[in-house]
Amino acid sequence: MRRMPAAWATAFLLAALGLLYMTAVATADLRSRPGRTFVTDGPVHAIVATKSAIYIGGFFDTVGPRTGPGAGIDRPTGRTLALPPVAGGDELVSVAVPDGSGGFFIGGDFSRVGSASRRNLAHILADGRVDPNFDPRPDEYVRAILVSGSTVYVGGSFHQIGGETRLNAAALDAANGEPTAWNPEPRGPVYALANSGDTLYLGGRFDSVAGVKRQRLAAVDARRGRLRAWDPDADMSVHALAVSGSTVYAGGGFWHIGGKPRNHIAALDATTGEPTDWNPDAGYDGWVQALAVSGSTVFAGGSFDSIGGRRRHDLAALDATGQATPWRPDPDAPVRAIAVSERDIYVGGAFDSVGGSTRHALAELDARTGRATSWRADANGRLESLAISGPTLYAGGSFGSIGGRTRHNLAALDPRTGAVTGWNPNANGPVDALAAAGPTLYAGGSFTSIGGRDRARIAAIDETTGTATAWNPGADNDVHALAVTGSRVYAGGIFNTIGGRARRSIAALDAGTGRSTDWNPGAGYDVDALAVTGPTIYAGGYFQSIGGRPRNSVAALHRGTGAATGWNPHASRGSVVDALAVAGPVVYVGGSFSSIGGHQLDGIAAIDAKTGNARAWGENDADGSVHAMALSGSAIYAGGSFETIGEEPRPHLAALDPLHGEPTSWNPMPNGDVSALDLAPDGSLWAVGSFTGFPGTAQSGVARFAPLP
Repeated sequence: MRRMPAAWATAFLLAALGLLYMTAVATADLRSRPGRTFVTDGPVHAIVATKSAIYIGGFFDTVGPRTGPGAGIDRPTGRTLALPPVAGGDELVSVAVPDGSGGFFIGGDFSRVGSASRRNLAHILADGRVDPNFDPRPDEYVRAILVSGSTVYVGGSFHQIGGETRLNAAALDAANGEPTAWNPEPRGPVYALANSGDTLYLGGRFDSVAGVKRQRLAAVDARRGRLRAWDPDADMSVHALAVSGSTVYAGGGFWHIGGKPRNHIAALDATTGEPTDWNPDAGYDGWVQALAVSGSTVFAGGSFDSIGGRRRHDLAALDATGQATPWRPDPDAPVRAIAVSERDIYVGGAFDSVGGSTRHALAELDARTGRATSWRADANGRLESLAISGPTLYAGGSFGSIGGRTRHNLAALDPRTGAVTGWNPNANGPVDALAAAGPTLYAGGSFTSIGGRDRARIAAIDETTGTATAWNPGADNDVHALAVTGSRVYAGGIFNTIGGRARRSIAALDAGTGRSTDWNPGAGYDVDALAVTGPTIYAGGYFQSIGGRPRNSVAALHRGTGAATGWNPHASRGSVVDALAVAGPVVYVGGSFSSIGGHQLDGIAAIDAKTGNARAWGENDADGSVHAMALSGSAIYAGGSFETIGEEPRPHLAALDPLHGEPTSWNPMPNGDVSALDLAPDGSLWAVGSFTGFPGTAQSGVARFAPLP
């Protein structure tokens, strides 16, 4: 790490003294793992923390309890169960199967289940514990699992499992996870497994098994792994298999199988591999991802417009002749998982409506009518797998929450529990900026209606009712930044008119009438950040002029006249300033720049509020943009798209020592960008952005870091 020159020592102390002026709540050290708050199904761009609520704005549709990508659901009620959460890796549960004793085997791309380290494969016992004896740790993705007696067969794209070399397929002892001698070695990923007696069927994208050519389908001895003569030879990948009696049903992306044309779905003789006459034909451009057999009916899910000779979108029930039955749920997006119960059909995928009702990614359908039942357990992402064990349905996929509530782009969380409240303004477009004053929350973005009223990109919302007030400035383009002080609301963005007057990218609005005041700095282009202190308005963004003077991306404006003051850090040309925070004589600046205040500084800097020169605050460059900052008495928190800051690995979120500017040991490591930060009155730090998790914790969109005791 680069150390500052000794000549800066005096200035260093002055910068430290400036911290005494911070108005943010002083906090103790924070926990590095986020607490269990509700999460979102999309990115969060803005946050305001008040005593009564944590307001979040962004581009999301649901806010719900954190479950991670695997969740147990009580079938009678639809409520999630307290099973150990899955996290890490790509945060994906691609397959779940019942273990026959009330628990589940799960596979995918993850590194932790509950408090246990489990790589890509785990066994959750009937009592909800992670099986301490089963830990095979495949080195890559698991896509298929089949349980047969005391053996667990696994398929995927791995090369090692249980400490042994096994290429893409393995058989494990169900009690201890140790590999058996079974080793067919398919040369390519295995996506599906099915069995009948002592024969195991494999489907996927392989081209050989046991050194013999087998294109995407094969049959092997379930005990020894020896290759059977069965060889249907599909011309494209096989994603789903189901066995019923002497028939093997296959679904995937193929157009030919067993030497005959079969579009994406086929029935094969379990002995010879020859296609039967059953030929539903899922269309040339479709694919079949999921299959389930119940009696003489085959349920097929995937992406298709017709199947079984009828118009059927993405889901159908097929009879013994291959014709589609009248059962017609018509989801609006692909179906990837099907589980059949005694009376109902559970389906999962990427849909938002199915069976004639709004259902997000997961639904229970009446087996007779195809209509969605009243049962709801909406997910905030895609489902890949469903498994039933008694009263429990296990859902796996790439979601972060099940059982959430619809909240379009704006929501309020309880500051104590992190749960979503009943407050629901329902913005019809992204919310990019928030500011609170008394009983009013101000919102800016690209919406055109919010709080039950037409509002063009800026609005005032009652913090109790969630309805828009009469205040209605109306902007002709997006609002990216807001700040409130006294009787004025300052707005920044890319607009040309707001509050009934021509105002280019920055304006002061009367908090009572919504009209633009005479204050008119006129920025050359986008204003993304605002900070108000005393007689000065600091503005950051992407502009070359503001307040009547040339200013690159950051400026100080006179609060009375709107003219640019002499303060001019002069950020590098073409830079963007996204974050501003003021602490007495210091202005902290974050963004995307390579020089500012007369020094070569990347992404973050401390600028003297009088001279505009960079202060002696270390040379702690960020290797990516800094989008957000929050100040406390013990740290300066920075969030953004960086991976390192001060030459230390601090992906997306860091705490900097206020004296030296160097990163502290605090290192939460979100897996995606941090867009905004705020300190709550209780001393916790709230971070929002496009992240979906932290090491060992699936947490998407919003995260709370509580003070250490």
